[in-house]
Amino acid sequence: MLNLILFGPPGAGKGTQSEKIIAKYNLIHLSTGDLLRSEIQAGSALGLRAKTLMDKGILVPDEVVIGMIDNKLREHHDAAGFIFDGFPRTVTQAEALDALLATYQESISVMIALVVDDQELLTRLLNRGKTSGRPDDQNETLISKRIQEYNLKTTPVADYYDAQGKFIAVKGIGEIESIFEEITDTISQLTQA
Repeated sequence: MLNLILFGPPGAGKGTQSEKIIAKYNLIHLSTGDLLRSEIQAGSALGLRAKTLMDKGILVPDEVVIGMIDNKLREHHDAAGFIFDGFPRTVTQAEALDALLATYQESISVMIALVVDDQELLTRLLNRGKTSGRPDDQNETLISKRIQEYNLKTTPVADYYDAQGKFIAVKGIGEIESIFEEITDTISQLTQA
């Protein structure tokens, strides 16, 4: 089973590349935002708990998110693999994810990080803001804060997987197809090993 974390700051191209990866490898996309919305819509116990917290402006605790991921793993036990999007964002979440996967005799295969310099991210997000309608992509100060937040909080997660020999950095600047080719080369090396 191929279990992949696609990592990178806002504007790195994760959405574009994850769609291509999902299509090529027939992976199940696990986006924590999507999971939260679908569990709330389904009215599940975890969804109701998450909604109560979110309505109070409280972040959904890791154990709730892990529970939702566990539901998806059970639901798709025969999947070719999973691509994790937006999770883990902290070392604590990475440890919880590893523990959960271990209960299924699985593990993260690789974390692929799209590396893009801050100035390029700023340019991309401002351009995306012209068409996306997202206010957080239209404010340069807010974008800089998001990038800084990513750099501060998620770098330890990359270090965590690097210590396991599961971290690969891919240059996220260039043609979409060239970046995708580098990602698939990385995945091919894993699956042949």
